[in-house]
This record gives sequence, C-alpha cells and structure tokens, in this order.
Amino acid sequence: MELRPPFRLRGSSIIMRDDNRPSPAQSNITSRLCVAVQKILNGFSLDVGFEIANGFTVLFGASGAGKTTLLDIVAGLTCPDSGKVTVDDKVVVDRAKGIDVPVRSRDVGYVFQDLALFPHLTAEENVAYGLRKDKRTAGQSRVDQILESFRISAVRNRKPRDISGGERQRVALARALVRDPRVLLLDEPLAALDAPTKSKIIDDLRAWNEQHRIPVLYVTHSREEVFALGERVIVLENGRILADGTPHQVMSAPRAETVAQLAGFENIFDAMVVAAHEDRGTMTCQLSGSKVDLETPLVRAESGAKLRVGIRAGDIMLATVNPVGLSARNLIRGRIISLEQKDMIVVAKVECEVTFEVHLTLAARDSLSLQPGKEVWLVIKTYSCHLMAA
Repeated sequence: MELRPPFRLRGSSIIMRDDNRPSPAQSNITSRLCVAVQKILNGFSLDVGFEIANGFTVLFGASGAGKTTLLDIVAGLTCPDSGKVTVDDKVVVDRAKGIDVPVRSRDVGYVFQDLALFPHLTAEENVAYGLRKDKRTAGQSRVDQILESFRISAVRNRKPRDISGGERQRVALARALVRDPRVLLLDEPLAALDAPTKSKIIDDLRAWNEQHRIPVLYVTHSREEVFALGERVIVLENGRILADGTPHQVMSAPRAETVAQLAGFENIFDAMVVAAHEDRGTMTCQLSGSKVDLETPLVRAESGAKLRVGIRAGDIMLATVNPVGLSARNLIRGRIISLEQKDMIVVAKVECEVTFEVHLTLAARDSLSLQPGKEVWLVIKTYSCHLMAA
C-alpha cells in the first residue's frame, strides 16, 4: 500500500522535501537552520532559540528534556504554540503570520531512533521509497550513489531481516538523504549499535556531509558520540537551553549538575565553602553530611556558600598505604565497600563518610589486592574537582 505524505512513521526515517528546489549539493548553498519556538505539551514547556549552520550540532540532554519535541517541530510533525523556524531563507513556521509549511515541502530529512524499514521491500527499494513515486525511475542514479556512499550496495537486493543492524541503520540514513535535504535531523540513530559499527557509520556520515554541507541536528545520550561528531553541542534541560558551545567547552568544565552527570561525572556532592586561599588560587569545601574537606579551584564564593562538587570516577587514584610526597592536595581515608567488574573497568565504591565511585583497571585491582573491607586512601587533584551551582 502506498503511503502519501504528510505522514508520520515513528521509528523510521522520512524525508520532507520540495522536489522543485535544487539540492544544496547542486546549488552550493550554505544551509542554515534558525529556531525560536515555544510549546506547552502535557504540562511540559519548551522554550528555545538557536541558529545552526553547516556541520554537526549535537542536541544533548536527559530523557524528557524536550529533544524529540524540538526535532518534531522542525520537521513539521508538531506545531509550536508560538515562534518561528527558518530553513535557509524559507520560513517553514511562523505562528504570528499563520505560516505552517507542509511536512513534504520543508526540505528536512528525519531519521528516528527505532528503525521500521518496510519489511517486504529490499534495501534498494527502501531507499528509493525516499523519492516521490513519480521521481523514482529518474532518481535511480541517485539511489546507486547513496547506496555506495553508505557501503550498502552489496545488500541492495536483501530485505531488512536478512541484513545486520548496522546495515539496516545505513539503509534508514540513505533513505532520509537520497533526496538531498537542506537540514538533517537524527534522533539517537546509533543507540542500538556496537562501538565499532557506530564509528564506521559516523565516519560515513561525516564524509557525506563534507560534500553536502548542511546543518545536522543530532540527538544522543552518548558522551562518546558528542566528542566524535559534534562541532557544537546544545544541552537541554526541562525545555530550556542549559549550555551551548564546543563539546570541550560544555562537557569538560560543566557549570550545571545536569551537564556534569551527562558528561561522566559519577561523583556529585553537596558542599559548603569553608575558606578561600587566594594566595594559592584554591579554596576549601566541606562535603555535606561529613567532615570530609576538599581543596578545590578558587571561585567567587564566600564562606558558608553552598555549591556542588563534581569529580569523575576515573580521576580518582587509590593507595593502600597513606601516600606522602604527592602534588595532589586531597588525600581521603576510606574503606572499600564493593568491587564490580564492568568489561575492562573495575568500579569500586569507597566509603569515606560519603560514598565515592572510583574506576580502576583490572591490573590496578590485582596489584593492590583490592577487596571489600580493605582500607584505602583516595588521591584527588585539586583541578579534578569541578564546581557547580547548588
């Protein structure tokens, strides 16, 4: 049965394009996406504004932050309550002027998280489905090119059940891109794939976009994908933009707890400023509910001020004897309460009035003869302690 746009196929890939307009690759136009929208949905409020140009912009945030709602608004699958969306010089939504361009005419490609390729069609037929019915015969060369670009020419005559998960994902991407959209939306497209497969598809996506030069808005929960793909990252929390910058700027020195959690800070504690040491550029903070003091970088905060301290589990070292002669300023005595091996990493929980998580190698665990109940010292550098607002 033929589906006619506009339609929504959750868990698949769709393409919304006006076939009478030249593609970015054909016209050498530098594409741009501008968004300033507000939406209230079941008690949730989305209020965001940003502009992105060519390249990958990662949309990062916890579940429920508004990422998918935002993508749906850009695609035309959800209408904002107010605001405006522009693709290049074309206004696709302007609530004040009553403009709401149909899905099929937006020049926007969209790949959903959960694939739902047509099971009765081959890989090639699924990709060709991205073209309008009256364009499919003429577009065969385009189909051939994109099958080659995404390394799926060899499986073109196989149905989805007969190809791997990575190949199915490539088919979905190819179907969304076969009509050269001006903007590409990707909602966690690689979530179900293993690391090597992800890496190869990311390389192919990057190569494709070097030729086509369009804005790609890429939703992910993966910190690794942020650094692998993102030239820029926008962090959403409760429908608002919490941070915006390069991955290094946003993720390496987070100023908010949500960013810290997503950026891999396993240890986040409430703390109070005890003293400032301006002469050495540090201050002392006491972790709430304990007598544990940490030396941290100096920030503008008076004694008694409350804040949060984030420390990555991989930035903490363990010693089985009280260490001396170290440059690290924080030495905390504690006791191991659990050890758990996760792949090639050992996760240790250490009780020091508060509980720290520490990541170790298998070799470190074995050489130190670590086991639950053993007394240890945590070794933490001053600049491994990242301060955030309470």
